[in-house]
Amino acid sequence: MQAKGRFAKLVVQVVLLAGSFLFLFPLLWMISTSLKPIEETMRTPPEWIPSTFQFGNYWRAITYQSDKLGYIPFLRYTVNTLHVAVLAVAGTVVSNALVAYGFARLRWPGRNLLFALTLATMMVPFPVVMVPIYVIFRHLGWIGTFRPLWVPAWFGSAFNIFLLRQFFLTIPKELSDAARVDGCSEFGIFSRVILPLSRPALAVVALFSFLYQWNDFLGPLVYLTDQRSFTLSLGLQFYQSQHGGTEWNLLMAASTIVVLPIIVLFFFTQKTFIQGITVTGLKG
Repeated sequence: MQAKGRFAKLVVQVVLLAGSFLFLFPLLWMISTSLKPIEETMRTPPEWIPSTFQFGNYWRAITYQSDKLGYIPFLRYTVNTLHVAVLAVAGTVVSNALVAYGFARLRWPGRNLLFALTLATMMVPFPVVMVPIYVIFRHLGWIGTFRPLWVPAWFGSAFNIFLLRQFFLTIPKELSDAARVDGCSEFGIFSRVILPLSRPALAVVALFSFLYQWNDFLGPLVYLTDQRSFTLSLGLQFYQSQHGGTEWNLLMAASTIVVLPIIVLFFFTQKTFIQGITVTGLKG
């Protein structure tokens, strides 16, 4: 029996390693291409290891010059992306935590029905409401600014509300009752009892929001009009040549720089992230 158990464990590990390589393949190819000379990027059959490592591609990507657009302010795009992401993350955590608390810990008429309607909005894709939302922002004079990218985050989203509600339901109600007996207000219970115990779930929501804002392409494409206010997702588009040939090594170098902060962020927060995902699903 022990031999069979060890063999089964070995098979599982081999399958997991194969799956890991499958998911790592695009990342490894991107890094490999970013270090190649331009003539090796489209060579057939493809070569994994460059003949000479062109580390200067990363500096050239940051200081890229386009014949049509001129200098591409890569660092400015990074600042713009961080500006939008930080405001959106703050709004996402605050608004969704408040709404989720109301659905999880407060009793009021129609709570379950309204929660079901909130979840139903997850089935409505963004392209369906894109035009009406664009008209609203245009009447507000927000087109060409960052506001359409981060202000909606302060009004909650169905997925994050559901995620936090599930976590709040796992917190014993006796803690809230004890705080209420001690004279704590409802907002005091929320801020002093519930939120400190919900750090893993809040970290998951914040990480999801940051990843979405960092990688969002459609929103900036629709609402931003000035090249100086573009985000990184739009900035990467400029690495594609206007004359029929793309400098793939520079495009991959810029893509690696864009992906690197996400990888570093995940490595520093993976323990909290996994803990939040695990505990959130314990109670429905």
